[in-house]
Amino acid sequence: MPVAVVAGLHADARREVVERLLRTVPGSVALHHDLAGAADGVVRRTVRDAGGVLSRGETPLVNDCACCALREDLVPELQRLAGDGTTRLAVVELWDSVEPKAMAEVIAAHGGERLTVTGVITAVDPALVLPYLGNGDDLAEAGLAAAPTDRRTVGDTWARQLEYPPVLAVVDSADADDEDRALLTQLHPTARQVPAASVDLARAALAGFDVAAAAAAQHPACALLPQDADEAGVTTLVWRRHRPFHPERLYQALEDLCCAAARSRGRFWLADRPDTLLAWDAAGGALSVENTGPWLASLPDAAWELVPPVRRAAAALDWHPEHGDCCQHLVFTSPGLDREGLERLLDSCLLTDAEYRAGREAWKRLPAAFDSLLDAA
Repeated sequence: MPVAVVAGLHADARREVVERLLRTVPGSVALHHDLAGAADGVVRRTVRDAGGVLSRGETPLVNDCACCALREDLVPELQRLAGDGTTRLAVVELWDSVEPKAMAEVIAAHGGERLTVTGVITAVDPALVLPYLGNGDDLAEAGLAAAPTDRRTVGDTWARQLEYPPVLAVVDSADADDEDRALLTQLHPTARQVPAASVDLARAALAGFDVAAAAAAQHPACALLPQDADEAGVTTLVWRRHRPFHPERLYQALEDLCCAAARSRGRFWLADRPDTLLAWDAAGGALSVENTGPWLASLPDAAWELVPPVRRAAAALDWHPEHGDCCQHLVFTSPGLDREGLERLLDSCLLTDAEYRAGREAWKRLPAAFDSLLDAA
């Protein structure tokens, strides 16, 4: 049975996309788990078609986690729908803050021969892209947390919802302007934008989806990051260097760098941790820095056979005769971006000529300014 996942914090847009799929694909059924009742200890499930609600049910929380309950209940319910033999398309309408990557991978991993993920779509109102991206509130403050331990923000959750799927279903919005549309395109330039009212929406839901390729496109080591762009007042700056950052100078510049753009992401390296590939992920003024393992250059040759081909290909594109794949590759996207000022600030955080010539052993003795961030992660 084909399964299409529809996600998005823009709830009205998401509901419009799901309704259009139900009306245009005969035999389609929508499955939705409402996590708003988590405070009562349950997740409420609704199954409906174009004519209305077919069934309702509840599932208890798992380890006090609504999202965990969703994972436990989702695949069995989809298997039940597949078993009746009449469902042409199952549309999984995710609750507001649930991210499509996790759910698509759950279905692909546990769906067996009966279930096939054929589409992952995020519904978008272009006028709301920037307000949601710039929202640094915790999901808990907005009533959208999926578990008591959920520390995500509205901005970073929306960024991942937007950048993961290959298809964005765009609803008509009288409030959207050219800047909103340019921002949407620059944030995810490889996505196919489909009008929600178009017949292409149904085709996109059934076109097919490669879970492994989608995951690779998001991995910091080989992410398909946006390219330089400048349109309708929106700019994307791609900043690439091979020299490492001075940890203390970069740490002191973090606040300015996080506030310089609505969205920034990529990979980078610090002089005091020269073997560690670090991921940069910022939205809504909040920054996440994560240790994602070693650079390939620091691995023994025998270990390369264990690395996915896409990772090796990405490393080859950035290969430096001295540093291998160690590099700075950061991308900043925002309306009103100060490209020159941002480049100057980033360049000032790199090692100076004298610091660079001192070599790796000297670099490792530099102030370990990021230890508090990385060791706590």
